[in-house]
Amino acid sequence: TSLCYLAVESAKGKYAHMLFNKLFEDYSNALRPVEDTDKVLNVTLQITLSQIKDMDERNQILSAYLWIRQSWYDAYLKWDKDKYDGLDSIRIPSNLVWRPDIVLYNKADDDFSEPVNTNVVLRYDGKITWDAPAITKSSCVVDVSYFPFDSQQCNLTFGSWTYNGNQVDIINSLDSGDLSDFVEDVEWEIHGMPAVKNVITYGCCSEPYPDVTFTLILKRKSSFYIFNLLLPCILISFLAPLGFYLPADSGEKVSLGVTVLLALTVFQLMVAEIMPPSENVPLIGKYYIATMTMITASTALTIIIMNLHHCGSEAKPVPQWARVVILDYMSKIFFVYDVGENCTSPKREKEEERRFEGDDGYQRRHKEVRSSLSNRNDDCNLREKLNGNLHGVHGVNVRETVNCCSCYKMLIKNIEYIANCVRDHKANRAKGIEWKKVAKVMDRFFMWIFFVMVFFMSVLIIGKAA
Repeated sequence: TSLCYLAVESAKGKYAHMLFNKLFEDYSNALRPVEDTDKVLNVTLQITLSQIKDMDERNQILSAYLWIRQSWYDAYLKWDKDKYDGLDSIRIPSNLVWRPDIVLYNKADDDFSEPVNTNVVLRYDGKITWDAPAITKSSCVVDVSYFPFDSQQCNLTFGSWTYNGNQVDIINSLDSGDLSDFVEDVEWEIHGMPAVKNVITYGCCSEPYPDVTFTLILKRKSSFYIFNLLLPCILISFLAPLGFYLPADSGEKVSLGVTVLLALTVFQLMVAEIMPPSENVPLIGKYYIATMTMITASTALTIIIMNLHHCGSEAKPVPQWARVVILDYMSKIFFVYDVGENCTSPKREKEEERRFEGDDGYQRRHKEVRSSLSNRNDDCNLREKLNGNLHGVHGVNVRETVNCCSCYKMLIKNIEYIANCVRDHKANRAKGIEWKKVAKVMDRFFMWIFFVMVFFMSVLIIGKAA
């Protein structure tokens, strides 16, 4: 059996050589292989997408690995297979036969090299099938408005470069590109590759030029960008409102806002390096800009509130409307207590009560001392009157009594001066405490406002992505 098989193969090889020499004895691959020059040569085109090599959004170039199949009938390459021992097809180099000059119209590659010279399959009825692999770089208009949740449509337009529709006509083999051998891409999902035939009359020529446009529908896999660009930005943006919760005396309120702003600027630069410099700002870029604007506003408000916090005794008193609206109502709504007071520490309240009791005791003691001194002052006045009547009787006692009364008067004046100073100091201190409480209430108010803003911005971007 093996000997018979080798004999048959050697016989076919012999007939193939004879057929090859016979067919190409007077054959020319320079002209269109039709017997009538007015007849249209039909070329069937089929595209198989094997792999997406790269999508360059910044330069708007799609690199793809394709298998291009072209088939047509050559009127001068036919034979009777019965005369050649039933040989119905041979495989020969593609540069020996005429080939249609079908090229990619929207090619974006600097390399204008010839197609790969793979073999063609030549059948006995003149049908030629040419399968050639190609790595194409085509221009693709990239719309990044919804990056990283975007979908793209890239066109691959194939047509003859020199032959018009009256000479070479292109026919779709399938209604879409073949995706059966596609290798899954890590970044893009393929949702289809429909094919449409177009017949266009260009301004240079009056003849129609047919072409076939394959539209590659791509959907970006956004998991990588969510975990590396979007989620860190959301977490960082939630740190910005916490700057209002920091104590004003910590000295880190403005530093936190500036640090968060710089971190978002780094992410914004990363996105700007990927995206093309177009007028369409990507969705994630809009989120970054809105967040950076919010953080800038929060930092500016923090500076203003810190100025309120550090208002001292020289500042004006808190206005009546601010005392009613902020200190009476807003402080209760946002659970803001006095400066240094916490709702979860009842010991602090007891200490405050003790302090107030101490102040009341001090005031009571001060009143008692003052009343005793005033009584003594009255006694001194009475003694002065009596001593005035008895001036000539006891002169030495009178002088001692007058000196003692003058000491009591000086002591009373000094104590009143000290009391007035302490009273003014307490009033100024109370004024500063009121301004600190106003600043604390405003801090808590803006903290919740910015928390709500960050939450709704995050929900908005997710909703637009969906």
